[in-house]
Amino acid sequence: MNYKDPHKQILVQNRSYWDRDETNPWVRASFLNTLQCRTAAKGGRVFASATEQKIFFNPCKSAACSSCGYRAGEKWRAERHAALPNIVYHGMTFSMPDVLWGIFHDNPRLAKALPTLAATVIQTRAFLSSGAQAGVVAILHTFNGKLEFNSHVHAVVTAGGLRGDSWVSSIYYGRDSLMKGWRKAVIRILRAALEGGTLQTRLTSEQVQILLGEQESRWWSIRIQTLNSIGQFLQYAGRYIRRPPIAGYRITSIGEGIVTFWYNDKREHQRKYVTCSQEEFIDRWSQHILQRYQHSVRNFGLFAPRAVGQTSRAIFTLLRQKKRRP
Repeated sequence: MNYKDPHKQILVQNRSYWDRDETNPWVRASFLNTLQCRTAAKGGRVFASATEQKIFFNPCKSAACSSCGYRAGEKWRAERHAALPNIVYHGMTFSMPDVLWGIFHDNPRLAKALPTLAATVIQTRAFLSSGAQAGVVAILHTFNGKLEFNSHVHAVVTAGGLRGDSWVSSIYYGRDSLMKGWRKAVIRILRAALEGGTLQTRLTSEQVQILLGEQESRWWSIRIQTLNSIGQFLQYAGRYIRRPPIAGYRITSIGEGIVTFWYNDKREHQRKYVTCSQEEFIDRWSQHILQRYQHSVRNFGLFAPRAVGQTSRAIFTLLRQKKRRP
């Protein structure tokens, strides 16, 4: 079989490294599914006529598969384009000091809670600022360009919101207020886990307390940018969902046990390269594969699953827009 996909090529060359009992079962299953994508191992459908027969093998739908991830992302964008109003949105990035990344890496249950924390901070600010309820799509993001573990949240938020029976066109989100709310919420759950004896860390309790005390007086980076349409919303959010943490085109070479890939250094505004062993590449890749039944995208406020059925029609009516087809 000819593996043109560099992800698959690396998995094939290092199968003995990851296809073993010591590997996380869900990561192992995801890698196996990726190798079997659109092969006879996944079954398929046969279309035949009197003179011709063609077999279409099934996709794997694995979180590690670049082609299935691309299709899932396109499907999500089409569904969101139909479901959400064409208005102004804000793209927000909630980050944290790098000294906390390792703690969230070792505590996936706490990392899973980060989108909820960010959405709660946003909704609180919307209500205090304008007495309105906003729509929030929060996306857990665990990697940076070098495939290091970097826990943060990307959120897309309606610039306006619903207040009673009217639509408020603009809600003020102060960066300083968002930062303080986010910082307080993150440190609070870490302290709660520490006090409850559930925090997994190599540090002592005293060291963790000192660390958290230092971080709650620092400035944490919060970025806010304006997205002027549903199209910009989908372009922004689509970069962070349904795909492997590194696109195949960023992998520039696969040599004897070596992988080289590039990333954009945002501080120095230039492209840089990382060369590592194929085993290290697999380790970096696998730590970002979500566990079974875990979702990277969560919807809150006006977009919450329980609310959207009741509010969607009202919002489109207030905005004098018609729903679009997926």
